[in-house]
Amino acid sequence: MNHQLIVTILGTDRSGILSEIADTVSDAHCNILDSRQAIYGKEFSLTMIIEGSHQAITRAELAIPPVCQRLDLLSMMKRTSHHEKQNLDHLYDVEYSGVDSHGLLRSVTRFFAERNVSISAFRQRTFTNKESGQEMMRCKFIVNTPDTLDIALLRQEADELFSSIGLTGSITRKD
Repeated sequence: MNHQLIVTILGTDRSGILSEIADTVSDAHCNILDSRQAIYGKEFSLTMIIEGSHQAITRAELAIPPVCQRLDLLSMMKRTSHHEKQNLDHLYDVEYSGVDSHGLLRSVTRFFAERNVSISAFRQRTFTNKESGQEMMRCKFIVNTPDTLDIALLRQEADELFSSIGLTGSITRKD
């Protein structure tokens, strides 16, 4: 039976990090099932799920921290149960914008959580409107909806939420 391990690695971005980590995982006789990486300014973030025999996962748990220490990276690991690949049939782009105020993000993310809609990618930007001097925000994210969710109703309820908190927004099917 194969076992799985979630690995998160953070640190200053530089060439070769992913190659070093992939070599370490391979040397432990594990496979990378899924991974996400991002660069935030000069910082690097990698989250991956690896799979292997009990012994292989244990080897990976022991091998990854020294490699991260040598590369001046932080690492966290957690064993997990069977990994299900994300269903890509129900992906939507959500965008909204308006005057920035405390609690907007909480209201919007709670709206989606209450409907069992998961947010898989997120980006927010704030800026000053040159004409009015007001602090503005623009947010974009990708959501994955349950198979049974009525998307027309979701759009209607989202429009009502956006309007009630002074935002404009849309939900569109991701191509």
